[in-house]
Amino acid sequence: MTTSFFQFTVNSLSGEPVALEQFRGKKIIVLNVASKCGYTPQYADWEKYYTENKENVVVLGFPCNDFMGQEPGSAEEIADFCQKNYGVSFPMFEKVHVKGDEKAAVYQWLTDPAQNGWNSQEPSWNFCKYLINEKGELTHFFASKVKPDSPEFQAAIGL
Repeated sequence: MTTSFFQFTVNSLSGEPVALEQFRGKKIIVLNVASKCGYTPQYADWEKYYTENKENVVVLGFPCNDFMGQEPGSAEEIADFCQKNYGVSFPMFEKVHVKGDEKAAVYQWLTDPAQNGWNSQEPSWNFCKYLINEKGELTHFFASKVKPDSPEFQAAIGL
């Protein structure tokens, strides 16, 4: 039986619990992010997209060190890096595992068709994207190279 993305509460980068239910009614882009990756400059792309569309869209960043140790920092180091280098204002969460035995519950949901209705694709690298609709249903998965201005993303988000 499929369940909703909104059932989860996750910890912010500063350690505060955040109920994902508060994002109901917006399109949600979930990113697994890293500070030392070739795709790290996408922080700027997604921050710009978020600031231009935040009435309708929220970007959620989940730091992850699962790909060649490209996010080794502490929560404080990650926050400082994102703010200083990219001015990130979209919500950022505690570092999690996005694959393997210690996969975070939110990523278990994103990658288990029994829970999300159709998708089994785990992130293949940093900056993979999951698109969730206003009702908490997973609608799309995009690989690392896809940016906000990519035609396939534009078509999927439909704004």
